[in-house]
Amino acid sequence: MQQTITVGLLGLGTVGSGVIEILRDHQEQIQHKTGCAVTIKSALVSDLSKPRDLHGEAIQLTDRYEDITRDADIDVIVEVMGGIDHTLPILLEAIENKKHIVTANKDLIAQHGAALYEASQQHQTDLYYEASVAGGIPIIRSIIDGLASDRITKMMGIVNGTTNYIMTKMAQDGVDFDTVLKEAQDLGFAEADPTADVDGLDAARKMAILSILGFSMPFQLDDVEVKGIRGVTQDDIRYAEELGYRIKLIGVAEHDEAGVAVSVEPCLLPVQHPLSSVNDEFNAVYVYGEAVGETMFYGPGAGKLPTATAVVSDLIAVVKNIRLGTTGTDQVQPQFPNQLKDKKEKQTKKYIRLQVLDEPGVLNEITQVFAGYGVSFDQVIQRSTDQPDQRELTLMTHLVSDQDIEQATHDLEGMRSVSAINSIYRVEGGN
Repeated sequence: MQQTITVGLLGLGTVGSGVIEILRDHQEQIQHKTGCAVTIKSALVSDLSKPRDLHGEAIQLTDRYEDITRDADIDVIVEVMGGIDHTLPILLEAIENKKHIVTANKDLIAQHGAALYEASQQHQTDLYYEASVAGGIPIIRSIIDGLASDRITKMMGIVNGTTNYIMTKMAQDGVDFDTVLKEAQDLGFAEADPTADVDGLDAARKMAILSILGFSMPFQLDDVEVKGIRGVTQDDIRYAEELGYRIKLIGVAEHDEAGVAVSVEPCLLPVQHPLSSVNDEFNAVYVYGEAVGETMFYGPGAGKLPTATAVVSDLIAVVKNIRLGTTGTDQVQPQFPNQLKDKKEKQTKKYIRLQVLDEPGVLNEITQVFAGYGVSFDQVIQRSTDQPDQRELTLMTHLVSDQDIEQATHDLEGMRSVSAINSIYRVEGGN
């Protein structure tokens, strides 16, 4: 039985450095849990001349990935360099060479997880990716193992720390989106190009991964409906508070007899909902099971050590499998075909904000349009504006299909009395 498991590290940035640090500081604990030592032999870097903090470890640096993927001494490869097109063939070559894979690469798993799964099964190797969703929160392992005996019906949560930081600061400080985004970039919470975060793409990749695992169906990124936070204004935040709600970017995946719907979008949550109190860069995921009921997982969604902790936890799982001779047995292909709902079957409540002409009969005219599609309202609020001939309507619907809302708003766009449809957001919970 092996006394030492040898690791090759692809990437030596923030998370890679954290992995080295945790393995060094927790080596005694890891040996106790696994029965063997875990050491990093080599690491792939893009620039060999750049000075690096290896935390006192004797790690060989290379700029050739083949030095790691083809090294017979390396048992496990930890991939923390990111990217898709250049990373996929490297990992596929590693798997062909019987290397077990631990990755934090959500983009790769969301788009090419099936190919990696297939290769891992063929070569009897392990593929783990806990750190790809929600950083240090063990949500993937909880779904795969902790809730394996239950039937999951819904998962919803805050799975992007950047957007949650922005929404928190907009609500608390009363400043607009562009101002908070600049602050988040200065603090390092947002990238120089924030598109993947603020347009919801990062969260969508994570929800695709969770949906595959939670519902055992082969979802693709294109199956997730995505709407980012660029359009959320201080007016929306203020009006939501008046109605007893807070706005968060929420990923939702739900499964019922009509099928599955997966989305990422700004959502109004009741102020008493636990997710409403998740602030700054923190993440939280709610999971609803038929047997267990509601469970919630909360913690830091990113960062050097939280993410590295998830990576090393996966590494420990691989080491245990190697020691037990059970590698390549954890991967289970989706059990069911994709069962996406169409727009008519997607039933949610909506918050709608309109700017209309201040004329008699306008409210009746608008409600009649909605009534024609079976849309009724829980709340209707009228407000004056700084334009004397305009008023603002805030509407909160009862349950309505996406199809009916689309058709009704299309009709409104052609009405002389409707100056603008400012916002349409999902409403979760409430009366």
